[in-house]
Amino acid sequence: MTFILKILGSNSAAPAHNRHQTSQLLNIQNQLFLVDCGEGTQLQLAKYHVKINRINNIFISHLHGDHFFGLMGLISTMHLFGRKKKLNIFGPPGLAEIITLQLRYSESNLNFKINMHELQNATPAVIFENEFMTVENIPLSHRVFCNGFLFKEKPKPRKINKDLLPENFSLKNIVKLKKGEDIVDDKGKLLYKNEALTLPPKKSHSYAYCSDTKYREEILPQIKQVDLLYHESTFMNDMLDRAKQTFHSTAHQAAIIATKAQASQLILGHYSVRYKDLTPLLQEAQAIFPNAVLGKEGEDIVLAK
Repeated sequence: MTFILKILGSNSAAPAHNRHQTSQLLNIQNQLFLVDCGEGTQLQLAKYHVKINRINNIFISHLHGDHFFGLMGLISTMHLFGRKKKLNIFGPPGLAEIITLQLRYSESNLNFKINMHELQNATPAVIFENEFMTVENIPLSHRVFCNGFLFKEKPKPRKINKDLLPENFSLKNIVKLKKGEDIVDDKGKLLYKNEALTLPPKKSHSYAYCSDTKYREEILPQIKQVDLLYHESTFMNDMLDRAKQTFHSTAHQAAIIATKAQASQLILGHYSVRYKDLTPLLQEAQAIFPNAVLGKEGEDIVLAK
């Protein structure tokens, strides 16, 4: 039941202070999801021994270079490494054209198909779903069209209490128990209450990635009580005017969003190159939301193993 977030890049506009541009890798039940792909992302993936062809879904928040300039290099390397399986890319309008033009003018013919999913939603919607999770876009407010992403595990099956399970209990009825159903006979008479033979399911986790955005309370209903919240914190609050001008947020504002959302944990990131020492940003956030941490490259935030 893996749910692990790895920070690959944590800086904003340019690489600096041994920090790369924005990128994250999310491992949910051993499936890998790449979230943004700033310059140098494939080098970071190699550094942390990630097999890039295990990545089948890439989510790009917006078309500022520090969030997608690493994408074409990664696609090219996937091709060179013999990828055959299709690659899903979720991103803003224009990204498909960028990829197509680069492939055309470099006379590159990929061994695999790219399924491009252009996100034009001004409201939240499910953009990806499989048997155990969903991904929704989170509409943000930036200088260009921008989305965050909400990753949510679906409710997990109840656990069978083997100590209480009757002998010769059918597989069909076990499946019903896992779904939370009671066991009844052909006439509808109750034979076993579900709670009598099962244990509560394991917790389903959630992660909200809020990329570049100005302070925006409209996202609060969608991210309410999220287990893990990443919220950009480009500046400290003494740079509030600059944050407003550039449609970014401060660490102070990120902490307010985390508090109002009742998030369990806040991750800061997208740091301005003006900050070599990130301690003041962390202190600013923790003064409001104590369970805030710095997004540091190479570190894992583990919700489940």
